Amino acid sequence: MLSASAPSRCTVEPVIEIEVVYAAVDRQVLRAISVAEGVTVRAAAQASGVDAEFPELNLAECPLGIFGKVVTDADAHAVQAGDRIEIYRPLLADPKEVRRLRAAKAAEAKARNS
Repeated sequence: MLSASAPSRCTVEPVIEIEVVYAAVDRQVLRAISVAEGVTVRAAAQASGVDAEFPELNLAECPLGIFGKVVTDADAHAVQAGDRIEIYRPLLADPKEVRRLRAAKAAEAKARNS
């Protein structure tokens, strides 16, 4: 007979609650999921099932972040309770290049009007 003070043979992994979000061009998804404590950012994103709704999404390679900050090694960084994992789409154009072209176009228009 086991006593209340005897150690239990079955161990329960601690579970934490997190959110996973993805914004496509036409719609957004936010999923609240439970994962085992110590799971990595990439594994948690894959466990969310978001990639099943968006066939163009490759969770094995896309950049991931937590609360707006890119995680440099999503395969090694463990999530914490309450984290919001963000799945980022690839940029279609480099923002610095777009600003540079816009400034050049504005300077050219200003020179023509002067």
